[in-house]
Amino acid sequence: MEISSIPFSNQEDNLYSSNFFTFNQENFDQPPTMKNQKIGDNDLGLVFRDSFSFEDIFSKLFPGEDQVTGIVDPFQTNQMLDSSSIDNNVFRFKNEKEFVFDQNPGKLSHKRSRGESSDDLSVNHVVAGGGQRRCWMKNRSKAWWEQIDSSHCPEEEFKKAFRMRKSTFEMICRELEHVVNKKDTMLRQAIPVRQRVAVCIWRLATGEPLREVSKRFGLGISTCHKLVLQVCKAFQDVLKPKFLNWPNDRKMQEVKSEFENISGIGNVGGVLYTTHVPIIAPKDKVAMYYNKKHTERNNKASYSVTVQGVVNHKGIFTDVLIGWPGSMSDEKVLEKSSIFQRGNMGLMKDAMLVGNSGHPLMDWVLVPYTQQHLTWTQHAFNEKIEEVQKIGQDAFMRMKARWACLQKRTETKLQDLPLVLMACCVLHNICEMNNEGLSPELKFELFDDEMVAENGVRSVNASHYRDHVAHKLLHFSFAGTNSL
Repeated sequence: MEISSIPFSNQEDNLYSSNFFTFNQENFDQPPTMKNQKIGDNDLGLVFRDSFSFEDIFSKLFPGEDQVTGIVDPFQTNQMLDSSSIDNNVFRFKNEKEFVFDQNPGKLSHKRSRGESSDDLSVNHVVAGGGQRRCWMKNRSKAWWEQIDSSHCPEEEFKKAFRMRKSTFEMICRELEHVVNKKDTMLRQAIPVRQRVAVCIWRLATGEPLREVSKRFGLGISTCHKLVLQVCKAFQDVLKPKFLNWPNDRKMQEVKSEFENISGIGNVGGVLYTTHVPIIAPKDKVAMYYNKKHTERNNKASYSVTVQGVVNHKGIFTDVLIGWPGSMSDEKVLEKSSIFQRGNMGLMKDAMLVGNSGHPLMDWVLVPYTQQHLTWTQHAFNEKIEEVQKIGQDAFMRMKARWACLQKRTETKLQDLPLVLMACCVLHNICEMNNEGLSPELKFELFDDEMVAENGVRSVNASHYRDHVAHKLLHFSFAGTNSL
């Protein structure tokens, strides 16, 4: 918390009373019928009376003045004061919400709260308007951040904290510098870009509460909260167009070729997968976010939002859809996406997406057989589809493992959550493109419940094509090749 001090001049005739002068302790002459009025919760404890004007109060404070010609802005009085007398008298606020006049600024009369040490507060001297002002702020240790940001910090320790090497972190800072950089003010120095980005990335990587982020970086809790949202917004506006986009024709052909080498299925342009991110039960429309499958499995009421992504053969996101309620099935979430509209309009250019049993079979979506009794051909086809699906599932696992905030019920408000989730997707792509390996201790088994699509087959031509692919896979697997 900051407490601002305003300098006033000190007259030689000692107009002020010794020690302190407090507005709510001064006894003004008041008619017995007049009642004191308090002006609200944010009035700093000042008591005003309807019968007193500014001139009355001014005459009480400055009895040597006969007339007041207008209200004087206290921040502008510095220009009228003798600079030698600036430090002698100081107005300041106390923790007890009193407006206090201090004639002896050399002795601090701040009353410490219980458990607060004398080292918890510091004073910054700044020059403003020709005079000196004092800005009180709480001392916070930045030892951890200064150590981790130093050139002597080992690469392993830095990567353990931020899930990336120093070179990748510095690249991100350079990309975001023109957006997140702030200028120094006359009251304080701006937080450096590296520290701003580090606050956001460490918060996403660990999922720790804001009070822990505050302790690590020596910043206020509200400041850390604002920094996280500001940097996440910069990730979306600046880095998303560069690191998360749909591949062009040349790259799409490369993706198709790689998937064919992996599974033997041609024209696969990506893997379609949907995961859930837990949230605290919202106040409004709580039933929409109720996750029935997770609740039944964990025996505890669960609420979530969905993240749908299309992943290429390297585990990099090429399309994401974020924020739909957790009660929706994978089929319903897909229908809300722009890629669904693109596919139905025939704009996929012969590229197919491999989905799971929760997605419908369409001309551009290939899914496994879901009936109970499968033939050898159908069973072999499902095994190949599972191999491709594993690429998408592993990509989501690595994203959740790196950014642990996706595994915990976050403090972030529901309306701000899509911004945070998008930042995690962009950071995942940056790490994958820069070959940032995942520590083995961070890996875990990702499990997302699948609900069989209500309308499982939406195209007869797609059903015939799936049967044809299944037959070719079985035939060429016996022939010793994995291509169609």
